[in-house]
Amino acid sequence: MRTFFGCSVATIALVASSAFAEQVTVFGPWLGPDQENVEAVLSAFADASGHDVRYVGSDALEQQILVDAEAGSAPNVTVFPQPGLAADMASRGFLTPLADGTADWIRENYAAGQSWVDLGTYADENGQDQLYGFFYKVDVKSLVWYIPENFEDAEYEVPETMEELKALTDQIVADGETPWCIGLGSGGATGWPATDWVEDLLLRTQPPEVYDGWTDNSIPFDDERIVAAIEEFGSFARNDDYVAGGTGAVATTDFRDSPKGLFDSPPQCYLHRQASFIPAFFPEGAEVGVDVDFFYFPALAEKDLGTPVLGAGTLWAITNENEAAHDLIKFLQEVEAHEIWMAREGFLTPHTGVNPEVFGDPTLRKMNEILLNATTFRFDGSDLMPGAVGAGTFWTGMVDYAGGKEASAVASEIQASWEALK
Repeated sequence: MRTFFGCSVATIALVASSAFAEQVTVFGPWLGPDQENVEAVLSAFADASGHDVRYVGSDALEQQILVDAEAGSAPNVTVFPQPGLAADMASRGFLTPLADGTADWIRENYAAGQSWVDLGTYADENGQDQLYGFFYKVDVKSLVWYIPENFEDAEYEVPETMEELKALTDQIVADGETPWCIGLGSGGATGWPATDWVEDLLLRTQPPEVYDGWTDNSIPFDDERIVAAIEEFGSFARNDDYVAGGTGAVATTDFRDSPKGLFDSPPQCYLHRQASFIPAFFPEGAEVGVDVDFFYFPALAEKDLGTPVLGAGTLWAITNENEAAHDLIKFLQEVEAHEIWMAREGFLTPHTGVNPEVFGDPTLRKMNEILLNATTFRFDGSDLMPGAVGAGTFWTGMVDYAGGKEASAVASEIQASWEALK
């Protein structure tokens, strides 16, 4: 797309289409440095459109937006950290559908575009599906961390398929070493790291439709396909030879401490599956891309399910309609809107039109490449479930499973807890 003095043709069209300037209020979850980042994007939108843009951040967004919507005082645009709350508000008539053509734009310009359309589509108050959410700023969870020097010393290669990853796991054991560090501890949230494992493995063993049915319970939790995914996690976590400290340490090791075995000399483990945030808990001075690196948690070649990616992210929705709110969603489709934040920090995007060289951080550039190679993207499944399940019995059930309980029994108990909510 051609640009003129930093503004694309589409942005100029946006300015021309704005009959008059309006105030647009944006309510989001970001405070501190991330607030500065989003305000840089919104400032560019204000300059391009002439609208008066005002951002308010809060760490209590989920509670406050419901209060504001019920009082009739919602902001024009709300940035939701989870689709579940947006879907609930859509069903109550608190959201405005995005402009016609937005879904087509997403399909054409986002990697795994249909996945993003599906994630932003919810039933309205009449039960009719509408596109309400535009995803902007996402996170990747399908990552395996390792120490390149340790791989080089042992002459290991980065696996490109799940079959190769399992073969590498067995090779490390055959060499007298331990392949994995896994920790589920997280205080009152103990168990959640295992839910990410199960979600990733379900996407690698079943079509995405099964994942979708599982997260809305149209496929019960104790369906044999879900049980099999839990057991796939067990094939890693319930094998004493595979896990640093043995299987008894899995549930008791804090997730923040679990990657530290990678850095020991000699290493206590060679592999650690965790999301993009985990470097915050690496030893001080450990540099990603030099001292430690990551690769895509690979797909099963035999299943031919493409390259699914598990992640999370924020969606922008109109909670108090005016023309400026629609103009903001149009601006977020601009390459510039993505590259402004890309050049700063903490931003990934499925937009296929961006220039990867704009990333200021080579780690983010590599993570974004994984995102752009995705054939399917799915949001963290536990976040899509009712809180009592996704942040309750699913967590505790995974602790029970890691401790030796049968997967089928755990799944049946989780399903019973879900049915009790209906």
